[in-house]
Amino acid sequence: MPAWTIDEEPVTGTGVDELMAQYFREMGLRVLGRPVTEGELRRVIDEDPHSGLGPPHGTFLVARDAGGEILGYAGVRLLPGVPATAELKRMFVRPAGRGAGLGRGLLRAVEAAARRLGASRIVCGTNTELAEARALYTAHGYRETGPYDGHGKAEHWYAKPLGEGAARG
Repeated sequence: MPAWTIDEEPVTGTGVDELMAQYFREMGLRVLGRPVTEGELRRVIDEDPHSGLGPPHGTFLVARDAGGEILGYAGVRLLPGVPATAELKRMFVRPAGRGAGLGRGLLRAVEAAARRLGASRIVCGTNTELAEARALYTAHGYRETGPYDGHGKAEHWYAKPLGEGAARG
């Protein structure tokens, strides 16, 4: 039995902006090799706001421990102009949640949410430095593919069919 729960929560909820800032700060350290400035942080959020991770075309999932602390989160949204395709966005497991299978749990929850949104395919992008994410996607049936519109500065793109009979990881 996992030591967490994963539920849909409003992406506009209290503390979400700070969670996203924590995500981007870690991505800056890992991908850029340096801390991001507050100006860079604001720009990246302004260029790709997380507001699309809420209804009616998206979902924001939050994993909490038994005490209610946030261990991780992930968003999914339908891609505009791409039929039946959802995008996994900003999956992040905080240090306190790492090493216990929470990434797998979030990925499965995102896929289920994408299906509920009507998607039969899911895509995501990541960077070379995020080896854990790339290994997780590959282990769960995602295959490298070409870039898709809307992701920004990824270096690796993945896709997975979600339809009936598709490998579910």
